[in-house]
Amino acid sequence: MPLFHIMVVALVQGITEFLPISSSGHLILVPSLTGWSDQGLTIDVAAHVGTLAAVLAYFWRDAGRMVAGIVRLPGGRLDDGAKLAGHILIATLPAIIVGGLIQHFLGESLRSMHVVAWTMIGFAVVLYAADRLGATFRRIEHMSLGQALIIGVAQTLAFVPGTSRSGITMVAARLLGYERPEAARFSFLLSIPAIAAAGLLEGYGLLKNGNAQEFHDVASTAALSAIAGFAAIAFMMRWLQSSNFTIFVIYRLLLGGVLLYLIYLRGF
Repeated sequence: MPLFHIMVVALVQGITEFLPISSSGHLILVPSLTGWSDQGLTIDVAAHVGTLAAVLAYFWRDAGRMVAGIVRLPGGRLDDGAKLAGHILIATLPAIIVGGLIQHFLGESLRSMHVVAWTMIGFAVVLYAADRLGATFRRIEHMSLGQALIIGVAQTLAFVPGTSRSGITMVAARLLGYERPEAARFSFLLSIPAIAAAGLLEGYGLLKNGNAQEFHDVASTAALSAIAGFAAIAFMMRWLQSSNFTIFVIYRLLLGGVLLYLIYLRGF
């Protein structure tokens, strides 16, 4: 795979994974708009593993607290770290169930520019409404298992390309009353189990059947995606300290409009 192609895919994934504009939608658009061959699932997963490294690096304190909390559980101690790990686990369960059903019944049928165009616009409206209607008085420490489950159910909508996993989980958290930075923080931490599982599964297949060139492509993609992802997280967390989601709503509407123009007037 050409180095420039790898760089584009890695940067697109790294940046868009943590902004509410849909990384899966943008990864579908790369081959559609450039005429390149599809980069394939292995490269997509490698790019996601890079963003996993970015999350762990940026939120190392939260990750450490969760690990320490889990280690203490056998001794009968339930601290904030263990509670956060439990909320992440509960919120991940719906995605495991729904993801398996979608893969079985729909396969790759949702991976199209048409789907991305309409979901870009539709969920721009949802993001704007939730950000305006949502209160701002809760932090992650206030979360209940029920609220975690609601956010997890919302996350299943992200299997439709163009929705945005980070976007839809932040929407759910905002509607539950969480502050913008806290909604983003939980959303980013919630990406850890799903990306780790996909990375392990695809990594196992690569170890069995991969060649030297594939290993090089995967390593390059993951490294570049991690750098871009870390920068995107830092930007998003700083942005939400004093701003709202409107800029991302505008971007989604503009991109969706351009895609509809290309599809229906230019025959893409």
